[in-house]
Amino acid sequence: METIRLGQDGAAVTPLCIGTWAWGDKIFWNYGNNYGAEELEKAFKAALGAGITFFDTAEVYGTGLSEKFLGQFLKQADKPVQIATKYAPIPWRIQGKAVADALTASLKRLQVERVDLYQVHWGFAFFMSQHTLMNALADEVESGRIGSVGVSNYGVEQMREAHQILARRGVPLAVNQVRYSLLSRQVESKGIIDTARELGVTILAYSPLAQGLLTGKYTVNNGAIPTGARKVDPRFKKEGLQKIEPVISLLKQIGEKYAKTPAQVALNWLICQGNVIPIAGAKTAEQVIQNAGALGWQLSNDEVAELEVATRDWLN
Repeated sequence: METIRLGQDGAAVTPLCIGTWAWGDKIFWNYGNNYGAEELEKAFKAALGAGITFFDTAEVYGTGLSEKFLGQFLKQADKPVQIATKYAPIPWRIQGKAVADALTASLKRLQVERVDLYQVHWGFAFFMSQHTLMNALADEVESGRIGSVGVSNYGVEQMREAHQILARRGVPLAVNQVRYSLLSRQVESKGIIDTARELGVTILAYSPLAQGLLTGKYTVNNGAIPTGARKVDPRFKKEGLQKIEPVISLLKQIGEKYAKTPAQVALNWLICQGNVIPIAGAKTAEQVIQNAGALGWQLSNDEVAELEVATRDWLN
């Protein structure tokens, strides 16, 4: 399978990443109700079977359960797997040593000595300066415990600052993980996508299916009932669903040409942007297989442009 390098000299990874926020999370995803460890293990194996070996997790996902599950499943992997996890810059972490301690805990849960990518989960510095934070991360690159440094939810100026601080240590900023989909294109209008290209930073796109809105499952007439946080999300109410109907219709129309689902077309659109890796969340093997259907083919330039025009309302 074709691979994409993280940043300038990071790991070569598959063009689709499996997101593991739901692996152990009870608050948003209701872990333990309709799915459990057995389903997650099957999802992991299905990803490897489909050739997808890149997984994204975080220390806060399921309060560490997501990393623990990955660590358990990695023991059974029959091929190299690339892991990205995240450091949470919570207010009481004020010294650089907190980065080392958090990474040590994540590595223990993952049962590995090194991760390919270690990301700062959000851009709020609180009481630790970006200078202290980025230098602590650079220290871990030099120690060999992380392959590349990434950030998440960083704006243009934050990204430039992080890039500059790391550059002084000879460490490239590899990744900025941001919310990005056909229905969430603010990262384009805010200049984040262009700046990432300029700096050689790869974009990891989380929520690439807009919490399921781009799957076509939720429409005004089909009766699918949102669960969890979707219940209070206005995008899943009647007016929100009516607004996206033309987009879903276009996704279905294009998908018919390739025998692909709306979700697979939406993921492929992101891949076609170049320098963008969608993170598709999955709780089951079936979901993994569906997401994997976004690979191995490519939308035409005209189709990419048509979807761009149809979703300009979501640029701001």
